[in-house]
Amino acid sequence: MTLSFIIIALCAGFALAIQAAINSQLAGALIGQPVVAAFISFLTGTIVLLGICWWKADLVVAWQHLPKQPWWKFIGGPLGALVVFTTIFLAPKIGVTNMLFFIIVGQLIAAMLIDHFGLLGMNERPMQIWQIIGLLFITLGLTIFFFGKKIFG
Repeated sequence: MTLSFIIIALCAGFALAIQAAINSQLAGALIGQPVVAAFISFLTGTIVLLGICWWKADLVVAWQHLPKQPWWKFIGGPLGALVVFTTIFLAPKIGVTNMLFFIIVGQLIAAMLIDHFGLLGMNERPMQIWQIIGLLFITLGLTIFFFGKKIFG
């Protein structure tokens, strides 16, 4: 794993937190409708991605391969829409930090299962005891981060 990949991933984490806050504010400005804010988020994102595809990709050839794909390869977009909607809905209710705490724990558990079993066509990367211990430490650290005041008063 190179430093540049780590920096990109950290930037994506920043972007997710910033996106949740921005989209929550948009939902509030749209008379409290998170689903409309999620739609606008995906619409503007789609426009940006379409521009990048025209500039950098062979969109016509890629589209010709779509009919050959199994159905499950098309659920990434709906899952992404659900995540964006969820962040818009939850951020003002429980805060961006609390929301991301549970998202991160869910992501780590799902990612470990996907890697371990090679699910969804990913390469198998068997869980190591160190990863499990690390996940437990992360969970403990996040628990102290969020609930330390209640635990240690």
